Amino acid sequence: MSDCTKDELIDGGVVSEDEFIGLVSHRSANLLAVLKALAECEAPAGRINRQLIARILSNATQLVELLDRYGAHNNQKWRVFRLLTATIKGFAVISYEMHHILSVLPSYRLLPIGKDFVGATEDALAFSNGVIVRSGMEMLSQAENLSVTVPPPDVLESPNYVSLPSGVLVRDRPANTEADVSKTVTFLATAFLNVASECHDVRDASRAKPEDYASFIPDAIGEEKLRYLCHRLHNLQSLYDTSVSDSQTERLDENLPVLRGHISVGFHLLTMATSLIHYYERHVDAEAPSQKGVGMLLVDPTELLAATMSYSVMFAGAFIDAARTLCQDMLKSYAEIGEIELPIPRYRGFHVRPSTLVAKIVLYYGSDVQLKLNGHCYDASTPLEIFRANETINARKRQWLASVIADHPAINGIRCEDVDVMESAHEIVMDLATCGKMVIYAKPLVMRDVPVREGGTLLECVIDEIAHLQATGKIDINVELTIGFKGDKRVLDDLKLLAEHGYGEDNLGVDIVLPSELAYLRR
Repeated sequence: MSDCTKDELIDGGVVSEDEFIGLVSHRSANLLAVLKALAECEAPAGRINRQLIARILSNATQLVELLDRYGAHNNQKWRVFRLLTATIKGFAVISYEMHHILSVLPSYRLLPIGKDFVGATEDALAFSNGVIVRSGMEMLSQAENLSVTVPPPDVLESPNYVSLPSGVLVRDRPANTEADVSKTVTFLATAFLNVASECHDVRDASRAKPEDYASFIPDAIGEEKLRYLCHRLHNLQSLYDTSVSDSQTERLDENLPVLRGHISVGFHLLTMATSLIHYYERHVDAEAPSQKGVGMLLVDPTELLAATMSYSVMFAGAFIDAARTLCQDMLKSYAEIGEIELPIPRYRGFHVRPSTLVAKIVLYYGSDVQLKLNGHCYDASTPLEIFRANETINARKRQWLASVIADHPAINGIRCEDVDVMESAHEIVMDLATCGKMVIYAKPLVMRDVPVREGGTLLECVIDEIAHLQATGKIDINVELTIGFKGDKRVLDDLKLLAEHGYGEDNLGVDIVLPSELAYLRR
């Protein structure tokens, strides 16, 4: 019996060498014919147009599937041939993406980013096509060594190929009937802002120096992370095409096709980055498997990283960033205005942390949101404005407290000169803390030696002492107060979620984990 595994026996045993060579010769004929034609012409990389790259991609995909079906990647004799085929397939995907971008770029209506995107795409395309040509030459050599039949070179230009004229057909199809596209647009813009926030590693990598490129892989922009971002952008593109495309809203709002273009170009650029990093991690990186030696012969690591970082990653980050302000402006246009009452933060009201988080939510959406208190309005996008509201909140707490302690036994009917003011203030604070109306942060609570106020009634002196303790952060007045917010309902929903999670802190001011819906606040 031959040396074969249990799996091989279940699948029919080991295929004969001659039979397998015949299969590969048949399946690879179209691909090898094109590669041979490229190898025999001048400046072959420049001959690879969109039609030809589609042929290469289709045939390489079919050949890889056949080789994987028979386990060529685990066979010492055939693994290099399989690697070469996979390399051609992978870079054909990359080249096809760039051909697609160049062909549809005018319809994307991309916002200016101050960089020559077309020129950079053409340079990256020349690099990718060069890899295909070099891999093809090596594959032809491997085919001969493996006794795979290499057919005569094929013509590179199909007789039916014609250059494409400019322009598009007249848009005379009636607009789709829309139920409420505005809600979908609002959701779409919000979701894009979420994806843009998740691209922080992409933005960091896009600003890296060439000598630092490799340090970002795989932790910051590994294959897994990029596939996730591609998936998110592709979902947004599908949502747009299903619910917004061809609607009357799209025809009236010129910003919508611009957003669609930025979603699409970001998706295509990150798709290319994923393929490039996949090749780097598997075949070029120092930690890659032993077959990386062949990969490094085909692709120069420096050029590969440059195509990844200074083209795919850099432009993806730039175009995604450029559309953030666009989305914020759209949210203002489509926003549904509402009002909501929320509890104030239990720990010291709107001090630094809760004020900052509230402002970050408002700034994230780019909407106008007002904080309303006692007939006054404050700009909720500015922490300093929220601090001003907190002063009013503390004043309301002290007003409430004055009404509570006026009837306290330590105050009622007692003159200031007949008691120790500090002892009375301490007694009242401890009593109120016992019944849950006061929170003591400084334990033990140490009072001042001398009262804040000179003269006045005992009630006035005690209130001043308690106000001093509150101002110095030793205590806080525990009263249920609410504050109003008015603005975009999506912002209000996130503010409500923030309030339900203590504005990012517990009752003692300790930082707590926010829900995943507010993860953008921690970036």
